[in-house]
Amino acid sequence: MKNLKKQRRIQIVALTVVALIVATSLIGYAMRDGINLFRSPTQVAEEPPRAGEVFRIGGLVEEGSLVRGEGTHVTFSVTDGGATIPVTFEGVLPDLFGENQGMIGTGTLQDGVFVASEILAKHDETYMPKEVMDALKEQGVYQEPES
Repeated sequence: MKNLKKQRRIQIVALTVVALIVATSLIGYAMRDGINLFRSPTQVAEEPPRAGEVFRIGGLVEEGSLVRGEGTHVTFSVTDGGATIPVTFEGVLPDLFGENQGMIGTGTLQDGVFVASEILAKHDETYMPKEVMDALKEQGVYQEPES
């Protein structure tokens, strides 16, 4: 009787471990494309991502680079002071999007041009995404907002 309880307990522990391994594997498999790494323009220029990799890029919209095409097509350049990456976007831009404003875009790099599927802009005059602020500080471009 004692051996039967011990054997049953070992089976339950082994089954639990297998279930945890399977669950962890399935979560990792499901998230393989859902994790978008952030890169600054300098990081993209120095070490381009692999073809088709979805990532986020952020920085300031370079002054004089914003060109609105036909319909909802927009092109501009994003910079962190160290490098500039051209961006193309098809869609409606956020209301606060503009030149010399912080932005983060999600998309892929194709032939040296970042093709954005989503563009986010800062939501008020003092906010800047942490990743963008850190990248700009690293390049020595960031200036603290005036109160």
